[in-house]
Amino acid sequence: MIAQPDQPFSPIDCTFDALSLSTIADLGCPTSPETLTESAIEFDEDEHAEVARTPITRQDVTQVSKTPVLTNTADCPLLGSPLIDFYMPAFFEFSDQTNRRALVDHFCNSLSHLIVFREERGNPFQELVLPLTSRSSPVMNAIYALASAHMEYRGVKNKEQSLYFHGEAIQGLAALIDQKGRTTENRNELLAAIMLLVYYEVLVQKGRSNLVDGHLKGAMTIINSYPTATDPTGIFLERAFRFYDVIAALSFGTAPLSQAPGKGCLHPFPPPGALVTSSLSSVDTLLGMATSLWPIIHRLSKLSSDKKELKTACRDGQASSMIAVLKTECETNAHAIERALESWQPYLPPGFSPDESPSPEMEDGRNDLEMAEKYRLHSIFNNAMAYRHSAFVYLYHTIYGYRRTHASVQKHAHAALWHCLQTCSNAGPMGALLWPLFVASCQAVTDTDRQLARESFQLVEKRQGMINIKWAWDIVQEVWRLADAMEESDDGQPTTVEDCAVTAGYSTPDLWRKVSKQMGISIVFG
Repeated sequence: MIAQPDQPFSPIDCTFDALSLSTIADLGCPTSPETLTESAIEFDEDEHAEVARTPITRQDVTQVSKTPVLTNTADCPLLGSPLIDFYMPAFFEFSDQTNRRALVDHFCNSLSHLIVFREERGNPFQELVLPLTSRSSPVMNAIYALASAHMEYRGVKNKEQSLYFHGEAIQGLAALIDQKGRTTENRNELLAAIMLLVYYEVLVQKGRSNLVDGHLKGAMTIINSYPTATDPTGIFLERAFRFYDVIAALSFGTAPLSQAPGKGCLHPFPPPGALVTSSLSSVDTLLGMATSLWPIIHRLSKLSSDKKELKTACRDGQASSMIAVLKTECETNAHAIERALESWQPYLPPGFSPDESPSPEMEDGRNDLEMAEKYRLHSIFNNAMAYRHSAFVYLYHTIYGYRRTHASVQKHAHAALWHCLQTCSNAGPMGALLWPLFVASCQAVTDTDRQLARESFQLVEKRQGMINIKWAWDIVQEVWRLADAMEESDDGQPTTVEDCAVTAGYSTPDLWRKVSKQMGISIVFG
């Protein structure tokens, strides 16, 4: 392969191991011909630290990429093909463009690890989704778009913007749908491309968009029009969509598109190559230890739309018999969910005790892998407990309409925030933490609870590096300000003209949605 004039080296005359992602991404970009931008930073995900990179010049890269093997060809004749002395760059099978290989690298070595709970011997996004790119350009472009958007938010610029890849993925997806193939491979390609586009929209969208809704509806149509998936890729993709279906319903206050799974029908989905005897056998790849809790969360997510339907019937003067039926149904479902939440406990792996938190004293005599697994398990456990307590907060405050200062709301908000911080402190998976963290944070009243929220948001944003986390934190702080102002006045209403305009016609359960609308932000808590 002949090196392009705007690239400092050929992809086959150097290794793809000594340079950082931002270096690779920017070397081919004409806007930074001499040095890397100083805004590029490296995220140390294990220690929650950010380390500024040393600028690398083209001269440095030239020195790194020299191949000493060919300097002595005159003295020592080569035997066989000289190509055996070259190293093919990592991910060369995906693209011959350096910046695109960097995006695949970022997807595999950073992004894919941020959105799963479990991956002992294989990450499902790498083992199940990435192979689909060999025959599907929409999946490939969706990966490029997602990885590029994630890097852009972290300050790393790419020669091709995420918006370009997003457009290519959308066009390719439309063409793939027009093929109307009914094979398992076609089904998985469609679902994988749509799923990655949902992740992309969640990462980049700010204002209220119908794109996430549209993608989810399209995915559900595909799932329902094909036989039930039995292959690992299909099962994984279906679970990913059902997770996002519920998260979107909780985010938008709408009913989920899918039916809630029955009690005991949802079992942990292991990652590829997982051992049957693994200590993580009760941990789902996407749901963690909350697998058995998820049917309850699914039913909870529908209550908001049921409550809206009841209010609409009352406002429109519907028949009293209809209103009575709707009211009874809503109350019955809410009380059933409350009882289910009270009795729920996560399935714990053998030998795991949540009361034995990892500590420096425990590390004596333990190997690094054993301690890392303990920290990870404690993080996953606390994530599940945060969901349980935030579900109570949502039920009491949003559905029952209790004030945020109500003892039941405060009890579970504090517990949820404590578990959120424990999830972060143990440095385990945080990809699904935003919903419970946001719900509990909005109801934080005391300085102690607000500090728990503040520390948790800082750690989650630093680890995940996604803009919807920052927007959620901005909304939480504005909710605190307005709710405090409303409660300081005698009549429970805001004290300034500006605050009156924001909260007009809204009770505190609806306050965060009004704040979100005023700020022009719409968040999906995924």
